[in-house]
Amino acid sequence: MQQQVLGLGIAGLAAARLLQAQGHEVLAWDEKNSDRLQQIRQELQQEGIPVRLGEPFQLGPGVEQVVVSPGIAWDHPLLEQARQQGIAVIGEAELAWQSLDCLPWVGITGTNGKSTTTALIAEMFQAAGLKGIPCGNIGLPLSQVALQTLRGELQPDWIVAELSSYQLEASASLMSSSGSSPTRIGVWTTFTPDHLERHGTLERYASFKARLLDRVTWRVLNGEDPYLLGRRQDWANTYWISIQDPLAPVHLRGEELWIDGQPVAHLEAFGERCPGRHNLQNLLMAAAAAHLAGIPNRAIQQAIRSFGGMPHRLERVAQVYVGSTPIYFVNDSKATNYDAAWVGLNAVDPPILLIAGGKAKQGDAQAWLKLIQAKVAQVWLIGEAAPVLAAALEGIHYTGVEIAQTLDVAVVRAFESAQSLARTLTDPTQPITVLFSPACASFDQYRSFEHRGDHFRTCCQALQGSLSLEP
Repeated sequence: MQQQVLGLGIAGLAAARLLQAQGHEVLAWDEKNSDRLQQIRQELQQEGIPVRLGEPFQLGPGVEQVVVSPGIAWDHPLLEQARQQGIAVIGEAELAWQSLDCLPWVGITGTNGKSTTTALIAEMFQAAGLKGIPCGNIGLPLSQVALQTLRGELQPDWIVAELSSYQLEASASLMSSSGSSPTRIGVWTTFTPDHLERHGTLERYASFKARLLDRVTWRVLNGEDPYLLGRRQDWANTYWISIQDPLAPVHLRGEELWIDGQPVAHLEAFGERCPGRHNLQNLLMAAAAAHLAGIPNRAIQQAIRSFGGMPHRLERVAQVYVGSTPIYFVNDSKATNYDAAWVGLNAVDPPILLIAGGKAKQGDAQAWLKLIQAKVAQVWLIGEAAPVLAAALEGIHYTGVEIAQTLDVAVVRAFESAQSLARTLTDPTQPITVLFSPACASFDQYRSFEHRGDHFRTCCQALQGSLSLEP
């Protein structure tokens, strides 16, 4: 069966190899061209997979199915053409699902909080001695998990998949359950406007997220998210979490986690390693999913004690001192929209020096802007969105704005400001935080939010190293 893969990011690359391992003829295609894609072409062609680069997508001769990477719009004209010709079109995640549906799954979706919740669930499985493979938008691409399972290189007990709206949009049966299927657990963390430039409307965006809950056996939902709480009647077999509501199936009493009326775990120092109310919500959702999967309470507690947080999400990457004043450099590059940036900023104590910007997304920035006005001493803006964000801040009469354009310049300027600020503090031991929380996508200057966050870490650690070398 002739298969065509569109897009050669890590998911498309894994899909092409999976299809070949299944015995299909494969044509891989990417409209872009770069040194990295040239290297991928060389690797795939050595493996017997032909590759086309730098040309508009076309249907190859005899193609019977098109497999789409998450970055390719589901309404791309070529996909419409394929459908009109009766050619099957599926997403990369759906392709992997067809190989992995014999296993129990936890699927995690939401606007924010997905990665932390996914990583926590996987750590709880690991603490119980189970191989819960974190994959999808975190860790390995789903098709790579399927390929390595097919080859016997992985033997998962559970699939723990972070699922984006892009993946759910392109999946007709992903996470479907029946009376005889293994356990299917769906987790929806939060819902706020995002990806509207692709999905068009908030309703359409929500409909793709809801697909996950409509297909699973058990559901875990954030009972403190206004949108989800407003749809409480839509889903049965649901574990709602709440930090404060003692009637919620999963809630906190002081610093103790309770599930189904039973104490499960003490949170101890979790909040120091993973600050913010949102991380408590993520923890409760992860614990609820693990509980539904049969994970013992002792394993849940062990995972809570050992979990150190997520890279690029409120990650402290460097620390220097000006006299007795500690200056923390915190990487929140995963905050790619206004709501995520609001959550990150809300979790940090003043005084704060903020670096933000990148490629702007659609959405309502007002709550984030007001929080900046209330908590942030000064802002440096980078990337494509810098002039627009500067104008928005000036529109609310916030004056501490500087356009730095690039991250390396912003880090140096923020440190210079931190040095001046340290000399004015009443308490000289009070920490100052340089927070990189962009509120924007990364694609104007970087390959991904990880690439961007790694650059921030490098800049901060180079600064830290240079200061340690001073006489």
